[in-house]
Amino acid sequence: MIKDENKKHQYYQALLNKDSKYDGIFFAGIRTTGVFCHATCPAKKPRYENCTFYETAEEALLAGYRPCKRCNPLFYPQELSPLVKQMVSLVEKNPEKKWRDSDFAELGIHSATARRQFKQKYGMTFVQYARARRMGIAMKTIRTGEKIINAQIDVGYDSSSGFHDAFSKIMGRTPKKSNEFKILYADWVDTKLGPMMSIADEKYLYLLEFVDRRGLEREVERLRNRLNASIIPGKTNISNCIKEELNQYFDNKLLKFETPVMLLGSDFQKKVWGELVKINMGETKSYKDMAISIGNAKSVRAVGNANGANQLALIIPCHRVIQSDGSLGGYGGGIERKKWLLNHENQNRNF
Repeated sequence: MIKDENKKHQYYQALLNKDSKYDGIFFAGIRTTGVFCHATCPAKKPRYENCTFYETAEEALLAGYRPCKRCNPLFYPQELSPLVKQMVSLVEKNPEKKWRDSDFAELGIHSATARRQFKQKYGMTFVQYARARRMGIAMKTIRTGEKIINAQIDVGYDSSSGFHDAFSKIMGRTPKKSNEFKILYADWVDTKLGPMMSIADEKYLYLLEFVDRRGLEREVERLRNRLNASIIPGKTNISNCIKEELNQYFDNKLLKFETPVMLLGSDFQKKVWGELVKINMGETKSYKDMAISIGNAKSVRAVGNANGANQLALIIPCHRVIQSDGSLGGYGGGIERKKWLLNHENQNRNF
């Protein structure tokens, strides 16, 4: 999401003028209609305060906007092949669907060809696009949803429950009723590095991730299955607490997170995460150092895997682990975010 006010006003003026030089440069999400457009959209122009601007279509999709049917922003700038048009149309007909190779085969489409053509056009794979559209539905529900009193929840997600069927398909249907059944609440958090999602109950925070993380759906599914839980839109004291702490963190007013968390993982993973929280802001450790600190110098790769399994971004600071040669290594939230976070923490370690 673009936050620079000058750039936002520039893009809004381009939208008003239908300036073709800006087609493909930005996408405008229109809050009143729930669609996103490119600069030359012929539809009636929205008010400035109802616009959110994005640099990529994937960002707009993840924010919950659907492609405008008037300007077809996904069909710009060059003409699409019939195959890519067909794939986009299929997603719009069934946006909550999780696509597999077998689905392509049933349609007589070679999956490798589909992936290549889609990647060339949009800079993201078809699976990424379908995921962004799918997750966007869930994220929009999370952004606008109200907390639902437990007594009102029908554990079968029937029509009387009030939940959208698409949301339950994306975030996972409720498990079979049992005494262990648990309700968790998902909330949206805007940050300087992009939106994040928190999942919490009234006691603990279970997940905090950037919404564009590739493995987010799998993380949500593992969490839901592990706790025999249903995840619905809503806020709790814990989700409000982490939102406030994140604001403080990005405003250089927080050195350590205090929100109560629940760590769900193997003993080894918890051991690694325990060492991660000991790394102070502004400091880094190598994967090898981490392996040594847990008493097993040969477990470098396992340490890396434990980092990747972390479901509490920033709180369990896996971004503070780098390669022995000083290079950044991987990060689930993306290398650019990791670089930004390390610079941010290094500059503000002694505020």
